[in-house]
Amino acid sequence: MNDILIGKNETTAVELDSRFGNRHGMIAGATGTGKTVSLMVLAEGFSRLGTPVFLADVKGDIAGMSQAASPAGDKLKARLAKLGIENAWRPQADPVVFWDLYGKLGSPVRATISEMGPTLLARVLELNDTQQGVLEIVFKLADDNGWLLLDLDDLRALLNYVGDNAKDVSQHYGLVSKSSLGAVQRALLQLEQQGAAKFFGEPALDLKDIMRQDMSGRGIINILAADQLILKPKLYSTFLLWMLSELFEQLPEVGDPDQPKLVFFFDEAHLLFDDCPPALQQKVEQVVRLIRSKGVGVYFCSQNPDDVPDVILGQMGNRIQHALRAFTPRDQKAVKAAAETFAPNPKLDVAQVIGSLGVGEALASTLRDKGAPTPVERVLISTPTCRLGPITDEERKTIRARSPVGPKYDTPVNRESAAEMLAKRADEKAVDHPTEVAQKEAASAPQGSAWGGAMHDAIFGSKRRQGMIETMAKQTVRTMGSQLGRQILRGVLGGIFGGRR
Repeated sequence: MNDILIGKNETTAVELDSRFGNRHGMIAGATGTGKTVSLMVLAEGFSRLGTPVFLADVKGDIAGMSQAASPAGDKLKARLAKLGIENAWRPQADPVVFWDLYGKLGSPVRATISEMGPTLLARVLELNDTQQGVLEIVFKLADDNGWLLLDLDDLRALLNYVGDNAKDVSQHYGLVSKSSLGAVQRALLQLEQQGAAKFFGEPALDLKDIMRQDMSGRGIINILAADQLILKPKLYSTFLLWMLSELFEQLPEVGDPDQPKLVFFFDEAHLLFDDCPPALQQKVEQVVRLIRSKGVGVYFCSQNPDDVPDVILGQMGNRIQHALRAFTPRDQKAVKAAAETFAPNPKLDVAQVIGSLGVGEALASTLRDKGAPTPVERVLISTPTCRLGPITDEERKTIRARSPVGPKYDTPVNRESAAEMLAKRADEKAVDHPTEVAQKEAASAPQGSAWGGAMHDAIFGSKRRQGMIETMAKQTVRTMGSQLGRQILRGVLGGIFGGRR
């Protein structure tokens, strides 16, 4: 049986057919209406089928999937009876691997600067088109010279190199202005202060390590700790988009498999599209539309369906809609939009029902035979076998201790890359051209301390007065000129007077 029970009412069970699990989905609803439980039901269902799952834990409660649920009490038994699964339901922990961009609550997730690319990196840095062009020149320069861009130190070193050689770089790659270069450097500093230095580096995440099964054949549920990451929405959304892009580029075409190769849950989906540049939104639309043929299902979770652009929302074949509260005109518009996206059911006034759903209830519709959506049904959402809630530090520590990926990622690696290569290049140049290097160092002296600037002005001079070197040179020339002049005069006069003798 390859169906995942989403929910049930008195007459109908709504199930997700695994053959259409890669046709994407949407889980929407107001805060506190049960979206997280629906997400866990789907994730657990895919895991039982052997499909790995990747999702972000924004509030810290999804980590409970690593622990078994408490034995059923009277209230839960009654719910299980309504769902008709009281005999099949058993408390059970799910196979979980914890990840964390900052390496505190899970194994570190890293990507190299080169893998991120200039487009996504420009979005993280919030650069304009001109500044993004500078970043693209930097990446092209690195590629042409074989300088590896792995971490922030590499990118910073290359930006400094471009600044020092702006004339030559501009001649070969396009104009690089100091103002644009400075803006990129300042944005990079801000990103570093947000903790991004821990994200960029090696060992970079190998996507095969999130597409694993445990010894029993269950798909691993990869949980990204995002309680702190969500406070930096640009980094959060760009990282998840980077993962989707990498999956799209690396995975082979598989058409429509019997079940997905991976299911990707994007919680707080509105963060991806807030202030999203048109070019980047087109990239998202392309990835979502085409990644289905790679066997990857993408499920967006958000409060309102209209948080996701219509072009992408139209790709969502499997839908779970929890309650929406129509308190404002925008809420009323969202309710109407949500109602219109479902396959109609003559027994339901969808717009009216959305506002009256209780916690744990939802409107659900999935793709069935021939990929056609089923009529929307009002259902009681199923119950996962794992814990609904956070875990303790000791429980997390235990799960991490037996993680199959910990030994590979917990220790960072720093191999020779652009920063080291450029430093080596500068050292070699200093040996080959010591005078030129000394002159450049002397020219940059005023940027140092006041004493260094004063010494520089005294020795080399400034715009207002001569320096010691210039003064001594002029005196020498005058002295030499005077001596030479006297010698010439003496020779001429000697010739004249000698001729008279």
